[in-house]
Amino acid sequence: MHSKTKITVRYAETDQMGIVHHASYPIWYEVGRSDFIKMFGTSYVEMEKAGIMTPLKNLSCSYKLPAYYDDNLIIRTWCITLTAARIVFTYSVKRIEEDGTETELGYGTTEHGFVDSKTLRPCSIRKRMPQLYEKLNKSLKVFD
Repeated sequence: MHSKTKITVRYAETDQMGIVHHASYPIWYEVGRSDFIKMFGTSYVEMEKAGIMTPLKNLSCSYKLPAYYDDNLIIRTWCITLTAARIVFTYSVKRIEEDGTETELGYGTTEHGFVDSKTLRPCSIRKRMPQLYEKLNKSLKVFD
């Protein structure tokens, strides 16, 4: 199971050459991640109200082809690893061509910890939000 987030490239996301700046990709990953969590009937706001934050531990981005101003993109987001204390997402960024086909522009991963919002110490999502944990666990993407 994965989320599909559509984005139109804004002018502010491009550099002087009219190409999307590489720093835009992690922002798009965050939008995709938020949409992914919403598929399970909750949000990052609800997680934070429950005392859970998800700081970034690792980020990787791979760039294949450039995106340009006004391109229509789709960011697909999957959860690939889940433990009580950590979660890993993977992302695919594709341009939606005029004929409806998709061209892969890049991909990446982010790894996050689950921490208590007051102490910033690791905490268990499985104990704090067991229903969300179970839903996320059932959604894990298995790569062949």
